[in-house]
Amino acid sequence: MEEKGLRLYGTDWCLKSTRIRNYLQSIWVAFDDFNVETDKQAEAKVRSLYDGELKFPTVTYGKYFLKNPSIPELNDFLDMYNLRDDN
Repeated sequence: MEEKGLRLYGTDWCLKSTRIRNYLQSIWVAFDDFNVETDKQAEAKVRSLYDGELKFPTVTYGKYFLKNPSIPELNDFLDMYNLRDDN
């Protein structure tokens, strides 16, 4: 079953995860937030994307994903899937 909605996979201590989390909140984009250190299913999901490696932050939407995106890359991703209200 394909997952619906925007998802962020990261950790609480990762500054890049925090930057993305804060940015998405600041532009009022709904997303689910998963901690790959405390959520084994989230960890397994991320590892499945990267041949067993744990790479974060990772942002997913359905079967599409980005590893460690910059804010401009994240904006392009959001726009591609019409996930921002300001489009």
